[in-house]
Amino acid sequence: MQQVSGVDLWQWYRGAIEQAQQLGINPQEVDWLLKTISQVDQLSLRLGDLPSTIQLDRPWPEIAALWQQRCQTRQPIQYLAGRTAWRQFELQVSPAVLIPRPETELIIDIVLERLWPGAESGHWVDLGTGSGAIAIGLASSLPQAQLHGVDYSAAALAVARQNADRCGLPHINFYRGCWWEPIAHLRGQLSGMVSNPPYIPSDQIAQLQPEVANWEPHLALDGGADGLAAIRILVTQAPQFLRAGGLWLVEMMAGQGAAVVKLLEQQGDYDSIEIIHDWAGLDRFAIARCRTPLDS
Repeated sequence: MQQVSGVDLWQWYRGAIEQAQQLGINPQEVDWLLKTISQVDQLSLRLGDLPSTIQLDRPWPEIAALWQQRCQTRQPIQYLAGRTAWRQFELQVSPAVLIPRPETELIIDIVLERLWPGAESGHWVDLGTGSGAIAIGLASSLPQAQLHGVDYSAAALAVARQNADRCGLPHINFYRGCWWEPIAHLRGQLSGMVSNPPYIPSDQIAQLQPEVANWEPHLALDGGADGLAAIRILVTQAPQFLRAGGLWLVEMMAGQGAAVVKLLEQQGDYDSIEIIHDWAGLDRFAIARCRTPLDS
């Protein structure tokens, strides 16, 4: 275990906050970094009331160098630290995967709010699993369910498997391949499908913040010309895999709600179609159920 004096940490902290403000970086990232690699609490940081010695999980010069790299390259601090918090978990992250966002946590809550008898012990799939965050959240909340995660990227799947093991959920099944292809054996068996697919229109990616455009994997961002290429695949092929009444739940970009609803309606195999807003009041999730034979 490494350590640094409270005086040195406080002086560095104030300087890092000022540097973040000058560069247009959220100053809360400095707090996040220190909370991630030390035992100091946020109130003590804000008040400057620090103990004489603070324990760290890595050498202090390395931590200071991480922050300078963050400022100079605009690489996300989560990638530099190698981990991030998501729900009750601490997940490993790398540039091979998207950094799990707080709003994506709502997917787990939405599923739990809309469970029906038998679904809690059925098969569930997270398509485009990335870091494995959604699959891990569902496996933890639905301990009797059988969870499956699919991703095209072998590097992303390596991160997902490590996270599942670290979170005590090694029974999640991970597959490499394109969307539904690796899980053909689950046709007609899924209680639910969830996904945070690529949904940014191709020509908008370069306009994103440099932390996203220059560092996060474009494979997980680029949704094609209108941002809906992956979502179309999920809409059209899911009825082959979902049980009658099975849940279809996808995260999307704000402003895509009407287009996704139209895709679901035109496909003809869904009912109970609904748009759910995030904490900011933006349309963020589309949910539907696969029609039962009596509905058709």
